[in-house]
This record gives sequence, C-alpha cells and structure tokens, in this order.
Amino acid sequence: MAMTEITVIDSATFRRVLGHYPTGVCVVTAIDQGAPVAMVVGSFTSVSLDPPLVAFFPAKSSTSWPLIERAGKFCVNVLGSDQRLLCQQLSGKGEDRFSGVTHRDSANGSPILDGVVAWIDCTLDAVHDAGDHYIAVGRVMALEAETPGKPLLFFQGGYGEFNPLV
Repeated sequence: MAMTEITVIDSATFRRVLGHYPTGVCVVTAIDQGAPVAMVVGSFTSVSLDPPLVAFFPAKSSTSWPLIERAGKFCVNVLGSDQRLLCQQLSGKGEDRFSGVTHRDSANGSPILDGVVAWIDCTLDAVHDAGDHYIAVGRVMALEAETPGKPLLFFQGGYGEFNPLV
C-alpha cells in the first residue's frame, strides 16, 4: 500500500466550505445541580433505529458540556424558524440565559423549551473523543414533534428557514 501525503486544511477554508451545508439548530438542555443548562448545537444527527440513538458534537472548549455530561441525561430541542432570538439568548454567556425562557420538564427531568418544533429526551449512552470535539451519543427515551412549523437553519453564517419545493 502506497503512503499518501497528508494535506493540511486550514480552519478558515474548512468553515467556508462546510458552510455550504445547511444545518438544523438545536438546544441541548439538562438540569445540573438544580439549575437548567443549555448548549446550542448545529451538529445533531440520528444514529440508530434499534436501539434508538442520536448524537451531537460538543466542543471540548464548551463550558456547558461538562454540566450536561455530569447530568447524564439531556433533551434535544429542535428550534423553530421563529426562535432565532431564543437561540441567541441561550447561546450567550452568563447565568441568566434562562431568564424568561418558558419550559416544562421531560419525564427524564430535562427542560423541554416551549414552542420547539420537536424534542428528543435522552440518557447519555457514550462519549467518544473526536479531535477538538466529543461525539455525545444519547439513548432516546421519549420524543415528540411538538409544534407544526419550519425548523431554524444555519447556513453560510446566517439563520433562515426551510421552504420545501412543491
């Protein structure tokens, strides 16, 4: 087998090229020491039907991820296209990020945000190392499509919505 040359990809090029792929916007929520925590992610995917597994990819630099990991359970909230301001609020810094954010508890005890398109309630099944991120795998315990509407998308540095072709 011939040796192949390793190409160095700079992060700006990587972001620019992958920015051409739209992603949905989710908020992963949990309760840590009695207080709600949240992390906005654009890297969420289904993994397996049997057993039902999903995954998201927290940065190793995230300050919210250790709290969610410690909780051992979380809820993935799929934001609607009308929830851009909520996304910005929950992605900010500070302890008052949940100020005015209405939610209810899932059966697992994680926050389900009001007005989301769908939610997926999980227990943490596995965490894998992946470069400057982790791969967090959740075992789905319950899920529901909540509100009819369009999901919030992130594309080329901005937010938008999906308009299906007829």
